[in-house]
Amino acid sequence: MSLFERYLTLWVALCILAGIVLGHLMPGFFQAIGALKLAKVNLPVAVLIWLMIVPMLMRIDFAALGGVAAHWRGIGVTLFVNWAVKPFTMAALAWLFIGHLFRGYLPADQIDSYIAGLIILAAAPCTAMVFVWSNLTRGEPHFTLTQVALNDSIMIVAFAPIVGLLLGLSAITVPWNTLVLSVLLYIVVPVAAAQILRRHLIHKGADALPAVLRRLQPLSLCALLATLVLLFGFQGEQILAQPLVIALLAVPILIQVYANAGIAYLLNRLAGEQHCVAGPSALIGASNFFELAVAAAISLFGFNSGAALATVVGVLIEVPVMLSVVRIVNASRPWYERRAGKPELAPGLER
Repeated sequence: MSLFERYLTLWVALCILAGIVLGHLMPGFFQAIGALKLAKVNLPVAVLIWLMIVPMLMRIDFAALGGVAAHWRGIGVTLFVNWAVKPFTMAALAWLFIGHLFRGYLPADQIDSYIAGLIILAAAPCTAMVFVWSNLTRGEPHFTLTQVALNDSIMIVAFAPIVGLLLGLSAITVPWNTLVLSVLLYIVVPVAAAQILRRHLIHKGADALPAVLRRLQPLSLCALLATLVLLFGFQGEQILAQPLVIALLAVPILIQVYANAGIAYLLNRLAGEQHCVAGPSALIGASNFFELAVAAAISLFGFNSGAALATVVGVLIEVPVMLSVVRIVNASRPWYERRAGKPELAPGLER
């Protein structure tokens, strides 16, 4: 485990704190960055997100889709949770908690925007951080790679329709042009660029791709940390001024994360899948592609919108919550494998 992965919570917490403090001390600076837009897309955020996810997407071999059959039960469970459960349960939770139970405690003019942000957050499964979560649970790497490649392929065509459908059901006006542009900029372009670079490097020799990825890894991590500073700089004033709003927005996100992780984990156990597949399956089923969610929310509704704030709350709790899910998955391994027949372990692992 790298130094970054070992102290992931600390780095994220420091960046969040730095962003909030800087946003409070230098609001004009962040307003100037926020004004750098092209077709409603903030250019600094777009560049940082590309720098963050393109190196990670370069690790994905879409030829791995040919290995779907090897872990078909885990793949089926994860797809079911990611695309048939998570977006719709989040829409229901957002409607229940934000639209009704907590309505009296939230700014009335932002209710629909908060709901939209939560829907956007749940509509795309995590891509970049999945490899970290999988590694922490000693997950089957080929399953993780296959699942991420399959989810990215589906996301290209399914993200916009699902978001549009759920926003429509929530009676929120859908800015389709901006939504489609967000999909192109934050999914299609990075995936295409990453695969072009990957193929070019593979043709140069067996060592070219690993060497470039090693050099790009620090850049990708710095982009992640810089993105966190920037996002929390944009939202720092709101976070300091509205602690209750942050806490209330976190409630449906927390319920959704733990519920979806539990559903995926239990369904894999019922299906007889190995723990080294069930672990990453639960984590992929629960986590969100927050980079895409934040970028899409900002593009669709603006920096100071409730939607942007809701997705930033997702970032705020993503890492510590997912690390807690990792601990639960690892601690429950003996229980998971206590079933009929010989316990199945990941290759190379012993009791």
